[in-house]
Amino acid sequence: MRSRHKGTRLAERLLASVLILLLLGGCGHGAKATKVRWDQQMAQPFDVHDDRQVRTRLRYQELLRLAGDRFGRGELDAAFNHARSAQKLEPANPAAYTMQAVVEGRRGRMEAAGELYRRAAELAPRQGDVLNNYGAWLCASGHPAEALVWFDRAVADPGYQEQRADALANAGGCALDAGQRERAGQNLRQALELAPDNAYALESMARSEFQQGRYFEARAFYQRRLAAAPATVSVLQLAIQIEERLGDRSAVGRYQQRLREEFPAGATPNSQG
Repeated sequence: MRSRHKGTRLAERLLASVLILLLLGGCGHGAKATKVRWDQQMAQPFDVHDDRQVRTRLRYQELLRLAGDRFGRGELDAAFNHARSAQKLEPANPAAYTMQAVVEGRRGRMEAAGELYRRAAELAPRQGDVLNNYGAWLCASGHPAEALVWFDRAVADPGYQEQRADALANAGGCALDAGQRERAGQNLRQALELAPDNAYALESMARSEFQQGRYFEARAFYQRRLAAAPATVSVLQLAIQIEERLGDRSAVGRYQQRLREEFPAGATPNSQG
């Protein structure tokens, strides 16, 4: 059964790879963050000898910086408005659309976020980070086959090679959701070869092994996942399910306690098999 926390996993995937991580100057929570370079996000040609274009580009960057700052403070309306102003300055640059998509995603407006990710991908059809973001949205929105095409395009971007583990991990998780276990295993193993601590790939491998009844293997992967990054609701729930199948009531109790203490909103275990 598909996890009820798929939306949470979507947020983890997207926030691990979008522009906001650089704007805030921090690192991702959980999955290893894709290092989105400014020269990729701002890679629109302009004449460095044209003072007006230079001023426009500097203002564009400043507006995105402000958007990231406001987002970090939880001021979503201000963040969106700054990003929208940046978009008006350079409507062919994908970065402002990405920023708006992140804000809409945080607001819970996933359809609006998807349209913005799609627009960014149309503007940058060979830019890996942008393609990866749209693919993640498509996968979590119930379009796994279409999403895999975008992940493949992201992996093919020569400028995205340092971060291709993120797209491979996303592709593997998406293929798993689509029931394509052979492809899922291949993509996830490739991701872990490149980035052994990729949190999303480790959790997806744990899910895959669990679904196939290989509970000891699943345990090894979820333990690696918990060692690699802070816990999330989804990985703690998965750990509980795996330990229940292995009959380790002590471990089940420990993870149930962690779930209550670390996520007091009160999530309950759900089936992922």
